Amino acid sequence: MRILSAWLVFYIIVFYCVLKVEATPKIEFWNQRRKGANYFNQLPTRERFEAGRELGLQFVRLAPDKWESADRDFLIGNADKYEAINEKDLNRLKKVLDDADQLGLKVVMTMLGLPGARWKQNNNGKDDLRLWSNERYQRQAIRFWQDLAKRLKAHPAVVAYDPLNEPHPARALLDIDEVKSVVFSDWFTASKGTVADLNRFNRRIVASIREVDTTTPIVLETYAYSSADGFRFLEPVTGDAILYSFHFYEPWSYTTKRVNNGRFAYPNRMPVGWSGNVERWTRTRLPQMMQPVVAWIDLHNVPANRIMVGEFGCNREMVGARQYLADLIQIFNGQKWHWAFYAYREDTWTGMDYELGTGKLGWKYWQAVEGGKQPEKLRGDNPLFDVLKREFR
Repeated sequence: MRILSAWLVFYIIVFYCVLKVEATPKIEFWNQRRKGANYFNQLPTRERFEAGRELGLQFVRLAPDKWESADRDFLIGNADKYEAINEKDLNRLKKVLDDADQLGLKVVMTMLGLPGARWKQNNNGKDDLRLWSNERYQRQAIRFWQDLAKRLKAHPAVVAYDPLNEPHPARALLDIDEVKSVVFSDWFTASKGTVADLNRFNRRIVASIREVDTTTPIVLETYAYSSADGFRFLEPVTGDAILYSFHFYEPWSYTTKRVNNGRFAYPNRMPVGWSGNVERWTRTRLPQMMQPVVAWIDLHNVPANRIMVGEFGCNREMVGARQYLADLIQIFNGQKWHWAFYAYREDTWTGMDYELGTGKLGWKYWQAVEGGKQPEKLRGDNPLFDVLKREFR
């Protein structure tokens, strides 16, 4: 009888622990600072998750928009007219999420495109801005996320939804996203309450998701491609488990190879606006560029653990890239913000694959790519990647 009682007590304890784990709100994952990477790959593989676990990633921003589908747009079916989630695509996504869970990696589920906002790279290089000018598409986008949240809310790997990567509604009417300009400010005021109002879109999509999923955190991005300056116009959303995100690739003319073209180097030869002139940057310059985020946090009394730097990076061949990444990470860590570098083992682009070091890949590599092959990339430890690697030890 004593043995039976002991086993009964044991099973009660186990059952209680299981219930407690299942009842743990996912927002608790974000109560301490998390460090991760972006997985925007064309072919999702278990091996990439295994490598991420080996590196020490705590979470990944996973975007499935590049994945192959029998329909026009993965998961959505057709971004021109959303009707229902593609079940075959959803099953594939769940298997990928299962891999992440089995390997102990958490996932921020991210969409690069939505109904009426097809991702530019999937749209013949053209911006699709219908989401911000036609209420019909906005309703479809909101319904899509409600449908997706309903299906993913119980998955243990998913610790947040990021409804739309780098929103830029001002492009629909202004063809600009320079938030410091008077033109942008006037547009912002005039757009309040309209379909072009990102704050209105955020409130609506949060409310829609919360109808079916009351606990999974939601990541809201800012104006102007999720820029730090975009926080000047961002409004916090009432409700629990909300994080706010910005991306940082500033200054664009330095971090982007085709624009930089050997003209700029960090920190001694940095661009002065778009003039082509150069100046030396001090260590205070990068923090100054993030001051709108800090000011917004103070104004709205938002905890540091509700801020995420969803993307940051620099083309690996830029002079000073190692110091640039190190300085950014020091700032993020000092502010106690979550962060995810771009990108980890990208399979369609090598510009920010830091394991490749700072050198060129050579003509044989590109000749193979032009021939339709996927040549092996000689990844490995190097001073540039060490800046990131040491953060995950």
